[in-house]
Amino acid sequence: MRALRVLLRKEFLQIRRDPTILRLLFIMPVVQLMVLANAASFEVKESRVWVVDRDRTPTSAALVERLAGTGRFLVVGQGLRQEDGNAALLAGRANAIVSIPEGFARDLQRTHHAAVQLAFNAEDGAQAGVASSYATEVVARYSAELGAAVLPMNVAASARGTPTPGSPRIDVHRRNWFNPALEYRWYMVPGILVQLITIGGTFMTALNIVREKEAGTLDQLNVTPIGRTTFIAAKLIPFWIIGLVQLSVGLAVAAFAFRIPIEGSLALVYGAAALYLVAALAVGLWVSSISDTQQQAVFVTFSLLMVYILMSGLFTPIRSMPDWAQNVAQLNPLMHFISLMRGVMLKGASVVDVLPRLAALAGGAAVLMTLAVRRYRKGGA
Repeated sequence: MRALRVLLRKEFLQIRRDPTILRLLFIMPVVQLMVLANAASFEVKESRVWVVDRDRTPTSAALVERLAGTGRFLVVGQGLRQEDGNAALLAGRANAIVSIPEGFARDLQRTHHAAVQLAFNAEDGAQAGVASSYATEVVARYSAELGAAVLPMNVAASARGTPTPGSPRIDVHRRNWFNPALEYRWYMVPGILVQLITIGGTFMTALNIVREKEAGTLDQLNVTPIGRTTFIAAKLIPFWIIGLVQLSVGLAVAAFAFRIPIEGSLALVYGAAALYLVAALAVGLWVSSISDTQQQAVFVTFSLLMVYILMSGLFTPIRSMPDWAQNVAQLNPLMHFISLMRGVMLKGASVVDVLPRLAALAGGAAVLMTLAVRRYRKGGA
């Protein structure tokens, strides 16, 4: 432990003596968060829908078929209980719930008037707004088709002098869950915050060991009795602590500058962040161990981060990617942490709700740290 304390003191002194690093770690992420949160946007291609059909008639089934037939909606489940739809929405298995009440077809036949409810996961305001418009248009079209079907009957009834109730009309009641005002910044800011601490931490750790190589101090450390695990821990812990501090600053900016609610547990956020930062910093340590110069480290890190970020679901929804890309994205810790942050901050998700994400982060941290340590052993041999 004494060797680890000495190395940690050395690392913190190096960070403190370099004002450029401090500015990059604390000022730039805040500036980038303020800029990117107001500039980022993305397109929506498909929404996953859970159907609660209490009517169970050909008329209600036809409405669901119309929604699925547009290609904009994918029916991922059906049932009679609203609670099942709510659970699917909370767990992220569905983006919307279509609720068709009992007596839907009967009301259309007797009074030519019925209603359906569309509930959207509006943590992503852009997706909810677009999906809501598509769904409303589909329902309006279906209502017009029903009106065209009854028009000849109304004409015949009019000729006989029989009063007609008019064309069928379906009212749509919409609800936006988790983000009622459809603020896209509520969706983007948690993801951008994760991206910024990832970039800062990964770059700093990627340059760390390389800097020791270029200065010639790494050879001196290798001949000391300091264990390699202790050495790696000393390189990791300072930036792990700094990453948690960056997260705290970003959460404060999100809460006070953008008024983004934090519905879930902050302890859960920090616990997941602690796991994720191990994985993110391990990538930087691995890059640092395979690079001979800082220029090489920067190039390799930039190349990895481009793929890392683009396949995280931050700018491009995972569901819009090809199947193979969706499968590869499941190996990306950044994707899991962004999804967890959005779920906890906007939905108030619990540990049980995000347990698969936590397991993926823990597994990723273990695998990546093992690779970093083993690679350093090889490089130091």
